[in-house]
Amino acid sequence: MVIKNVNLETVCGITSKIPQSLYMEFAFAGRSNVGKSSLINGLMNRKSLARISAQPGKTQTINYYNINNQCYFVDLPGYGYTTANVKVKEQWGKMVERYLHKTKMLKAIFLLVDIRHEPSANDKTMYDWIVHYGFEPIIIATKLDKIKKTQVQKHIKMIKTGLQVKKDAVVIPYSSMTKEGREEIYALLDKYLEEEGTGAL
Repeated sequence: MVIKNVNLETVCGITSKIPQSLYMEFAFAGRSNVGKSSLINGLMNRKSLARISAQPGKTQTINYYNINNQCYFVDLPGYGYTTANVKVKEQWGKMVERYLHKTKMLKAIFLLVDIRHEPSANDKTMYDWIVHYGFEPIIIATKLDKIKKTQVQKHIKMIKTGLQVKKDAVVIPYSSMTKEGREEIYALLDKYLEEEGTGAL
């Protein structure tokens, strides 16, 4: 996968209309502060195009990044920030539900969870929600560099058990520091693109 051109093309707020894309979409979901912006920046080979907020939960938009005029990375707003008020949480839910309901070009959803901890209730709810809409989430276990290598398989099992995923669910450990796991994600993206006949990135 070679990233040549990246452009933040569309930003959707609470009242924005969900655009109908010409290219396939890959969405990224995860709780606030799980490392979603760091992952997207790592995949795009950009340091800070996807903004890493100093205040988790502050970003409440859906951001569309045009990748090589072949596909979009769709950054969904982070969920589960404890200090967010009820109204913000409701708006977040409606925004994401509207996206999942309206988009016609979504091919895969990457659900990010922190490899160090058991999945939260919000993580499980998001997983179930994605499955409800007909997708089998690809789990990205972030912050890989924060645990010992000998602990990785134990923590992956913990995540699978906590989310109650299917037996053949894909879980990719990822580190934003070392970029370990990036090639596996690229390979999945390329597979989707090749199946659609657009060629690998």
